[in-house]
Amino acid sequence: MGERVLLAGGTEKSRELLQTLMAPGSWACCKLCHSGSETRRTLGEGEWSLVIINAPLGDESGLEIAAEAAEHTPAGVILLVKADMADAVAARVEASGVMVVPKPVARQLFEQAMRCALAARNRLAALHQENRRLEKKLEEMRLVGRAKCMLMQYQGLTEQQAHRQIEKQAMDSRQTRGAVALEILDTYGP
Repeated sequence: MGERVLLAGGTEKSRELLQTLMAPGSWACCKLCHSGSETRRTLGEGEWSLVIINAPLGDESGLEIAAEAAEHTPAGVILLVKADMADAVAARVEASGVMVVPKPVARQLFEQAMRCALAARNRLAALHQENRRLEKKLEEMRLVGRAKCMLMQYQGLTEQQAHRQIEKQAMDSRQTRGAVALEILDTYGP
């Protein structure tokens, strides 16, 4: 898969469970954390595809880390909790985007949860990319609008003429309209 996975377990037994559930060799990087504080530090070390927490962790429950990871990173987050607590925990963290899997864990359910978490992560990444593209386009439109106002004010052009001038200058100089707009703003603006 080539995905980076962060595993967290508070006890040796919980870390062993995580390692047995993970198919060896199918992940580009698999980091194992022993505590909540170590997990928090490691979350900041690059981008993780999956974060899997076997709760509780030694120094905290793990619920807060799971919710924070889901809200502030693009990673898919899976939280393993005791079956008798799963519904209550799910009610607290699912709104953040955390998938809750009850323990004892059935391998098939765990693998399905990992596939769902990765699919959700990939969809979210595509939406973030589209959002960045639209923000860039919107910023270019703002610059062009301001540049048109400058041309109208300082050269006495109509809005249509100013628009055509920016378009033509962009084509002639093989630049984006945004780059041409920036040059116009540098010429006439403060």
